[in-house]
Amino acid sequence: MPAAPLDHAPEWLRTGEIVGIGRVPAGSNATFAVAIHDGQEERLAIYKPVRGERRLWDFPDGTLYKREVAAYLTSQALGWEIVPPTIIREGPYGVGSFQVYVEPDERRDYWRIRKRRRTDLLPIALFDIVTNNADRKGEHCHLAADGKIWAIDNGLTFHTDFKNRTVLVDFIGDAIPPHLLEDLEELATDPTRRAQLEECLRELLAPEEIACFFGRVEIVCRTRRMPRVIPHWELYYLAGEE
Repeated sequence: MPAAPLDHAPEWLRTGEIVGIGRVPAGSNATFAVAIHDGQEERLAIYKPVRGERRLWDFPDGTLYKREVAAYLTSQALGWEIVPPTIIREGPYGVGSFQVYVEPDERRDYWRIRKRRRTDLLPIALFDIVTNNADRKGEHCHLAADGKIWAIDNGLTFHTDFKNRTVLVDFIGDAIPPHLLEDLEELATDPTRRAQLEECLRELLAPEEIACFFGRVEIVCRTRRMPRVIPHWELYYLAGEE
């Protein structure tokens, strides 16, 4: 039986007409809120064009929008669904990532979330370890109006060197719950699921970045705890490098 498609982004996000655009002032890269009309109603998405990406010394130029999509597909492959649907398409300022806008809860202050929803933040903390998120700020743990917590702003991910920088330091050293470990182990060991994600990621990441991602998954599955750091030599050994 073929694996279910990982990408469940709605059709309006892919093909709807862009009828309005406004700059989102926060952030170091150009980010826009766009209104998309699907023929019946307008919906909002967050648009990050590649031409608006600030050059970084440690990430390849013009790749952050692809990493946003890679994070979404990885979240889907794990069955966690913590990243809003994200795709690549053309926009008013060229190609970029488009992510479904999630209406925020007005009480979305991170410190309030951390105090009351610690268990719900753990999957995001673990996701950030395996995707190697180098920029998890409190406001990137996005509390939606319906109560769900989303992981947004995932452009600084999937580097080959361990660069995890996160506000979610509370979880370092914690045992990983069995159900989350099971999800990671199934992704790493099920040939069909692994091949499906690898095929999707090949369009978005370099081969060594994909190998190191699965290396981090394997390390976490073996140690069964939230790590402080993943040794560089061990990561490359598990990724198949000499």
